[in-house]
Order: sequence, then structure tokens, then C-alpha cells
Amino acid sequence: IDTADMYSSGRSEEMLGNALQNHNRDDVVIASKCCFRMSEGANDKGLSRKHIIKAIDNSLKRLKTDYLDLYQVHGPDWFTPMEETMTSLDDLVHQGKIRYIGCSNYYGWQIVKANMVSEKLGKEKFISAQHLYNLVRRDIEREILPACVDQGLGMLCWSPLAGGFLSGRYKRNEEIPDGSRISFRKNIDVPKYFNDKAFDVVDELKLVSQEVGKTPSQLSLAWLLYDQRVTSVIIGPKNLEQLEDTLEVSEWNLNANHHERLSSKLDF
Repeated sequence: IDTADMYSSGRSEEMLGNALQNHNRDDVVIASKCCFRMSEGANDKGLSRKHIIKAIDNSLKRLKTDYLDLYQVHGPDWFTPMEETMTSLDDLVHQGKIRYIGCSNYYGWQIVKANMVSEKLGKEKFISAQHLYNLVRRDIEREILPACVDQGLGMLCWSPLAGGFLSGRYKRNEEIPDGSRISFRKNIDVPKYFNDKAFDVVDELKLVSQEVGKTPSQLSLAWLLYDQRVTSVIIGPKNLEQLEDTLEVSEWNLNANHHERLSSKLDF
């Protein structure tokens, strides 16, 4: 289960912590993140030793757990030396507060540099990266995915359905339905996804959907999981029906022909 300290200013972690109280902790993999500003305090952001230590302690308290399975830096900190960040994370591993470390939204060169710094100092390395990746946003194929392969990092894809765009519910030149996910994020998702090439991908998704009897959403997730460089996709279902629809993807594989057809609809 993926969360972060800045999601709803900590409320996401609190809700997750409450929800997991009656579950066996060892049966759950919990991942969280730090970096973004949590208050108006001058030091309450970034990847300095001071903020990382404060952030992990606060996350553990909200999540009501003694440790996190995966702790990720949520994005680059351009003002803190990489050595300080990596040694601070290493300290948390040896203190038992976290099991593994990962990064999110790093550039390819930052992934390599971070792990080279850790190797030089004999510290823990990143084992995963979390990035925006879906059928219509494939930028990471240029440098980030190759960097992850080189460094042995697993890829965790966020927004694998492009904020719901790849569900097929949105139409060219039509108003966005009220209450839809993108209706709450028009200023972010419309410029990012609503273009002719992206709608061409959706049109192809619908054609393949009719052929194989799977939904466009399922096909979009299966397209990602077809790539062995992808470890997992981060889903955000709004209800049980969406969750069950998503989990069905684990029971079958996209074939090579359909993967190629979908891939060829967009030059990244």
C-alpha cells in the first residue's frame, strides 16, 4: 500500500494506520515518502538529515507502526548534498525504522548518482523508483527506465491509467463529465492528456478491448505489466467494483501482438 506524508497533509497515513490495526503487520507491505513541505516551518521540507528524521518519526506515528517496508524520497532536493540524504536513509535502515529505500520522480542521472554515492560510502542503495508511466506518458522510456535496469531498481508506476483518461470514458471535443476524477484536476490532466494522439491510443484500446473481452483500463495496466522492467502499478480505485476489475489483470497476460499495436499508436 503506497502513501506519503504530504497526501492530505498526513491524513492519508492516519487513515491507513487506523484501517490496518486489525491486520497482521507482516502480511502488509507499507510504503511512504518524504520531501515535500509539511508546514510553514523553514526546515519542514526537503531531504536534509533534519527533515528526514522528523518525517519518518511522524509517518510512523500516523501509521501506527514501528517500521516501513519501503521509504521513498518523493522528489529531488536541489539544495541538500546527495551524500547527506543517502547516509540519513542508511541510518534509518540500521535503526530498524525502514527496511528498504527508494526514490520517486528522480531523473535518470540522479538515480545513478545516488546509488554510486551509496556504493562509495558502503551505504544502502535505492531498490525501487516510482514514476509517472502509462500508455500516453512514456517519457521514462528514454533515460529513467534504462537507468533503473542498470542499477537494478524495480519500477513502480504511478497514474497508470492517466488519471482515468485510459478508462475510455472521455470523448474528443466533449465536456468532461461532472464528478469524474479528471473533473477535479482539469488544470493538471487536460493539458497532459487531452490531445489527438492520446485519443488515438484510446481508440485503439477500445478496438483491442472488443477483441479480447477486457476493459480499456485492464488493457492499459496489462500493457505496463507486459514490460519486465515494471515491478508493479499503483492503482487508486474509488470503489470495490473498480478494485475487482483491476485485480483481474493479475490473472492473464497481454499478448505480443496487442502490446505492439498499443505501443505503436504513440511516438514518445
